[in-house]
Amino acid sequence: MSAPEAGWRILHVDLGKPLPVVPGDGDAAGLQLVFWLDGWPLGRCEVAASDLPLSAPTLAMLASQAVAPAVGGRLFAGDFEAPMPAARPEVRPASDVAPLLACRRPLSALRERLAGAGAAGASTADVSVVVCTRDRPEALARCLASLRSSRARPRELLVVDNASSGDGTQRVVAGMPGVRYLREPRPGLAIARNTGVRATTGALVAFTDDDVVVDPDWLSHLARPFAEVRVMAVTGIVLPGALESDAQRMAEDRMWSFNHEFRPLVFDARYFARMRARGVPVWHIGAGANMAIRRDAFTHVGLFDERLGAGAAGCSEDSELWYRLLAEGWRCVYEPSAVVFHYHRAELDALRGQWHAYMRGHVAALLVQFARHRHWGNLRRIVLQLPFFYAVWLRDVVRRRKVEGPLWWAAVSGTVAGVGFYLRHRNTPPVA
Repeated sequence: MSAPEAGWRILHVDLGKPLPVVPGDGDAAGLQLVFWLDGWPLGRCEVAASDLPLSAPTLAMLASQAVAPAVGGRLFAGDFEAPMPAARPEVRPASDVAPLLACRRPLSALRERLAGAGAAGASTADVSVVVCTRDRPEALARCLASLRSSRARPRELLVVDNASSGDGTQRVVAGMPGVRYLREPRPGLAIARNTGVRATTGALVAFTDDDVVVDPDWLSHLARPFAEVRVMAVTGIVLPGALESDAQRMAEDRMWSFNHEFRPLVFDARYFARMRARGVPVWHIGAGANMAIRRDAFTHVGLFDERLGAGAAGCSEDSELWYRLLAEGWRCVYEPSAVVFHYHRAELDALRGQWHAYMRGHVAALLVQFARHRHWGNLRRIVLQLPFFYAVWLRDVVRRRKVEGPLWWAAVSGTVAGVGFYLRHRNTPPVA
């Protein structure tokens, strides 16, 4: 694969409508197609600029290939279930695609199934939404506008202003009736999220970030899996809001590469037991920019660890909480119908800093998890898996992706910094 190019365009295609002819775009390096049916995301693919334009039959062929796993997963059980991340595949019979092939009109059948699921959608009347922000009033205004135009309204919408340097955030919230404002002067995303939990009252607490836009049905889809009482956390898919720069392309290919599955996943005690010796990849559960937590979960396992997250170690306060939930036998669900659009860092310097912080927080979280649970797989991840990953990535940088060199170094240096951060803060209380 060659180095990422700037100027990729995103086109959302509704399969419930006649497929269009997709023209060429001389200013774009390529096109990412995202396929939907009645507001449910089903798959995506990428097309190089040299392969444009696309006729309607060609687009139909690309769509059928991209959405087949999700369509099969929604219509038929068993063979079409998504593989669990990083797990060795279980011994099972060869996949039988006959049911999907025999279905004469799979999209029509799926449409009926999805309509039934939508009609039985979860109530959001007892859901509190918390948006944590710091010094990004324009991005926050965009995020709040999408939340306020959602088809499902939450019990309350709270903005936690995390140690902003001015009053821009407060002015944005003041212009939006129905949105509460709360200032948290102590820096740290985990601190801000804990403040949001304490200040809200809903049985479910949903979290998103100021650099996202939520889909109109985001909240109802995010709340639906909580109908199962063992489910304590639900995450959704994160689609790119733009891919206009090299940095955004690299962020999508590297930082958000885990979030490309369009079929639901259930992470439970059985999965945790299978993966514990190798290191449970809880980061595959989703992203903190698109998650909801049952309030009872905080009673069972505690609040977010304030040593982790942006403004402290760098990230992973969300995945470390999911780790605690799985270790206690609860379930976490990834539901891709709950969609947010994330605006990745557009500048390479900003992305490099984010990657450094991401890996620092990731390693610190692994050490926190080992200290709490004595599960050796967390150390295995640091000692064996990450060095192997970096070695393969360095080979790719040397051969084909020289533009990713600074990003590779940011990740490696962040890994080393994560060990140092944990050693300095290992005796700090997880919640102030």
